[in-house]
Amino acid sequence: MFHLQRGRQPLIVSMPHVGTQVPAEIEHEFTPVARALTDTDWHVDRLYDFLPELGASVIAARYSRYVIDLNRPPDNAALYPGMTHTGLCPTHSFAGEPLYGSGVDALPGGEIELRRERYWQPYHAALGELIADTRGRAGFVVLLDAHSIRSYLPRLFTGRLPDINIGTDDGRSCSAELILPLLAILAAQSRFTYVLNGRFKGGHITRSYGVPASGVHALQIELSQAAYMDEDRAIYDENRAAPLRELLQQMVDSLLQYSPATPPR
Repeated sequence: MFHLQRGRQPLIVSMPHVGTQVPAEIEHEFTPVARALTDTDWHVDRLYDFLPELGASVIAARYSRYVIDLNRPPDNAALYPGMTHTGLCPTHSFAGEPLYGSGVDALPGGEIELRRERYWQPYHAALGELIADTRGRAGFVVLLDAHSIRSYLPRLFTGRLPDINIGTDDGRSCSAELILPLLAILAAQSRFTYVLNGRFKGGHITRSYGVPASGVHALQIELSQAAYMDEDRAIYDENRAAPLRELLQQMVDSLLQYSPATPPR
């Protein structure tokens, strides 16, 4: 269901939307848009391929978010009330295009439950175990949830998305001492635009696992795909990606240097 590589550092990086596999019994119901897997977090695993040599643990989904969205609550509650809801088992793309040929607006409850048990639960069970093991060994955990999205999606946000979007659930999912060095790194450069807790404040993974008082500090980094790839063709651009990779390595180094001032309760 996922790729898991355990590291020696207290940093865990989750990539819930890089998967591209779709079971045949689901794919045969898909529209051409769905088969193109348009809303995949393309090449995020490649951007961060330096993580294992730094000792970070990595867990990455193998199945597409069109099968089930691992970064949504299991009860399908809205992450951003009042805004466009992209659900646990989506039936439309981020642009509003139907994913199923039958044009359904919602999958049957039994189908959602089946996918939740088969795909969602194993990922979160493994992530929860990894967090517990790391916290037991190191005393704390830094959890980075790594994402990307197209730079223009009028259905979800107006205008062009900043290149780097950091989400901490408005400061609830991690300590300020973890975030301030990241902001200093971003402020010291001028190539990439950035924002803290803008349109993307962190999804289910950031919000549910990030409990600083318990020693788990979680943040989400949502990258604009225009910063490193050809969005129209979903092709990785080595030259465009190189400076972003360098910046991400600086940010990851900062996360690796973090140590909580007081032990968790």
